[in-house]
Amino acid sequence: MSTLWGALTVVLAGLVQGSGIWPMKLMRKYKFEHWWFIAMLVGLVLAPWIITLTLCPNAWQAYHSIEISTLIKANLFALAWGVANILCGLCFVRIGVALTGGILTGLGVSVGVTLPMIVKGSGLFSEAPNLGSPAGRLVLLGAGVMLVGVLLAVLAGFGRDRILRSTDQPRSGSFLGGLIMVIIAGALSAGISFAFVYSQGPIVSAMKARGAGDIPANFAVWAVGLLGGALINVTYPAYLMTKNKSWHVLWESWQELALSIFIGFNFILGVALMGKGMLLLGPLGASIGFGVQQAMQMLGGQTVGFASGEWRGIAGKPRYEMYLAIAVLIAAALVMAYSNMLTKT
Repeated sequence: MSTLWGALTVVLAGLVQGSGIWPMKLMRKYKFEHWWFIAMLVGLVLAPWIITLTLCPNAWQAYHSIEISTLIKANLFALAWGVANILCGLCFVRIGVALTGGILTGLGVSVGVTLPMIVKGSGLFSEAPNLGSPAGRLVLLGAGVMLVGVLLAVLAGFGRDRILRSTDQPRSGSFLGGLIMVIIAGALSAGISFAFVYSQGPIVSAMKARGAGDIPANFAVWAVGLLGGALINVTYPAYLMTKNKSWHVLWESWQELALSIFIGFNFILGVALMGKGMLLLGPLGASIGFGVQQAMQMLGGQTVGFASGEWRGIAGKPRYEMYLAIAVLIAAALVMAYSNMLTKT
């Protein structure tokens, strides 16, 4: 039953995160830097730290008992993810939610599912099977299939860009520039998973030893482990607002402020569900949990992209290639999910 609940949890995590960006489509006064600043401040700093300090007894004492190398390692991974997250937000505007989600998912998963089987994680994840095991080989097959989905998404994007060039539909820069950005983001995006995989064992143990419950203890991992990512994701939009002298825009629309806060809460909820689902899936959860979560996140992103009209007026081959890319990415996630059954035999 834990495997089933784990799979359902990471599916929910992906759908929450993938669809959670939809409020940006409703914003008129806020630009990228405004809603991103509020959302990341809430999701990366305020929410996880409030939960940790409120629900984890003696949290500071617990953190002091953990080796500093564990916290540094988590934040280096979070720093890499922070760069990816900024590039992802820019690509949402530049090449669209649907295309960004498809490419980011495939590349992120190809990195995220393999490394935990080569360099073992902490706690439960230290028992993950090797790449050469039957389960490991099946996970690699799923990652290969996912890269095929990425290629199809890229081809669909080039086709969409050609059609947009021949119409009056607005674009926010060249597709090639956005493609380069999203490729870099995809390679770094697994950092958020690694921040949890390689630090959760010591942090959760320290928090539980001082009376914290399971859920608050897991939030404690994200609170300290995402500080590196928070540094980038909060300071970069703050820099843009300072440069453009647009801090005042934050108070010009209470509705858009509320929508930005909602994005932040959606984000940390999806992250917390991902971590919990990974643990429920067992030793291989670091790999397949991240893979399934990313595929579902992509599905949520595609839904937002198509529903908001990013592909309106785009017919023929590019649209069919995007549909096929979605199907291939989902199939790859199912292959990786099945690999968890091999660890039970």
